Amino acid sequence: MTEPAGRRVRTAALELFAERGFHGTGIRDLAQRAGVSTATLYHYMGTKEDLLAEIMRDSMRLLLRAASPTGTGGTPTERIARLTRIHVLAHAARPLHTRVADDELRALSPGSRAEITALRDEYERFWQSAIDDGVSTGEFRVQAPGVARLALLEMCSGVARWYRPDGPLTAGELAARYVEMALGLLTVDGIRLEPDPGAVGDMDRLVAELWPPS
Repeated sequence: MTEPAGRRVRTAALELFAERGFHGTGIRDLAQRAGVSTATLYHYMGTKEDLLAEIMRDSMRLLLRAASPTGTGGTPTERIARLTRIHVLAHAARPLHTRVADDELRALSPGSRAEITALRDEYERFWQSAIDDGVSTGEFRVQAPGVARLALLEMCSGVARWYRPDGPLTAGELAARYVEMALGLLTVDGIRLEPDPGAVGDMDRLVAELWPPS
């Protein structure tokens, strides 16, 4: 069955924005990749920026949906472990979406940028809250909690640039290694967190639901 034109346009935008960036993608490029005429393209996309904002909005909202049940409850160590696993799995599952969301914020006009920035800040508050609580309880020992948050997010987001499903590690195995590194960054002596198989399974199912395999 032929994919609907509207979906082809969105897929083409996602691929081209990830490959070339927003400003490096022309209207003709989008129409050619989607297999539609330029006139038809405008019918489905509004403006090029509308497509970019939609992709970024959807990506951030999915991360928020995943973080809401995993970023609250439990110790700061458990919360950071869950957030790290979710973030890595999401970036491994949908690298194009997350690369566009992470890299193209400056391409948006002020109104759209403010909307996406607010969603990003809401998501990052789950991380900052866990780190701040960990510092308060003595679980984490970092001099600059805000810098620690940025470092962790940058580290985990990089998965979208190089991870391949046919590589030596599964996404789940990779996420486990990232949890170890995240906790090592936040502590002096290191905390070894024995994973709860039930909790790990719940997170993996959540990611599979929100970011189903292509």
